[in-house]
Amino acid sequence: MQKHWEKEMQHPTPTGGHVPPEMVIGGVRIAPATVLAPMAGVTDTVFRRFIKNASAFTAGANAGLEEKVEAATSNQQSGCGLIMTEFTSADGLSRMRESKRKRYLTYYDDEHPISAQLFGSNPETLADSARIVEDAGFDLVDLNLGCPAKRVVRCNGGSGLLRDLPLIAKIFEAVRGAVKIPFTVKFRLGWDDNNIVCVDLAKLAENCGLNAVALHARTREAGYTGLAQWQWIAAVKQSVRIPVIGNGDVRTPENAAALVEQTGCDGVMIGRAAPANPWIFRQIAEYTSSKAATGTGSYVKPTDADRYQMIRTYFSMLLEEADSGSAVGRECAGKMKQFASWFTHGVPGGAALRRAIFESKTSEGVLGAVEEFFAKRSESGAGDIEPGVMLNDMPMEAYCD
Repeated sequence: MQKHWEKEMQHPTPTGGHVPPEMVIGGVRIAPATVLAPMAGVTDTVFRRFIKNASAFTAGANAGLEEKVEAATSNQQSGCGLIMTEFTSADGLSRMRESKRKRYLTYYDDEHPISAQLFGSNPETLADSARIVEDAGFDLVDLNLGCPAKRVVRCNGGSGLLRDLPLIAKIFEAVRGAVKIPFTVKFRLGWDDNNIVCVDLAKLAENCGLNAVALHARTREAGYTGLAQWQWIAAVKQSVRIPVIGNGDVRTPENAAALVEQTGCDGVMIGRAAPANPWIFRQIAEYTSSKAATGTGSYVKPTDADRYQMIRTYFSMLLEEADSGSAVGRECAGKMKQFASWFTHGVPGGAALRRAIFESKTSEGVLGAVEEFFAKRSESGAGDIEPGVMLNDMPMEAYCD
């Protein structure tokens, strides 16, 4: 399945839109109204905290921010208002021992507010798993109706359920009756262009007591190709009163503002852009702030030194997790390779760095390859990397939202 950005397709530039300073989902305040999408193999606890740190934004230092993204409403003054876990199998979660569940539901206090995403097709099992999520202290629980992966669809999970609205209704009712925390759903337009169900599904969610919906504006058949059909996000927004979160083709702050402007959505969800540009949430907050103050949106673009420090920070967090003996820590070297690959696409000479990284056998070897690469760039006086370039041909193995 093709999972890279479509270079030739672009959404219009915004003229006056901005990402809302907050949205409220079932009593949980999300400020600003930005969400890190759930991504399989990506949004583990280390990556989630890493994004929160990269999104740090000081309101007082930015003129005009108080009008659009108030410090008092920002979650720890982070440009990322809500983070979500990788999707977790409800069947697996309900069967496994409590000690093992902690591996899949690990999070830290500084990750709040945080939502746990579940997938499955059995109403009772999903309800049981939602109770486990609530007992674990998560702020929200989310149902995955968007994953297009064949292995998930074969089990009638993810976007496979989009062909069975009556079963979805039973799931909604079972989960809603099982937990008191906010319950949300993330879904796609439908199975294919001949079976668009997003508006009916959003209405069903509202009628069943769900607190918000998030729409990835592509069909299951489209996967990650083509331009996201934002007009359907607008149609969903017009059809329900609960918050609507838009998702699809948000690569830059300008894209985020354009999505809100064109659809009226209450929040913006970002997936593939985050691993390639961890500053995206902070940049959206900066863009919103400067637009309010001057009428022209601007944001800080990372330098070579910023990128080097960011990789080092992420690697350090992984190594700390490895020392703790967690499941994420045991995958340390693999995670390093995965992240470095995403983060260096579009970087001049990045192919050589990726080759050196993948030939490394240990975490230390990966870190050494990164340090050597940036040291040589510094010695040669190479210019800073143009921001956004690496967003074009970024492969997303093991990616699913």
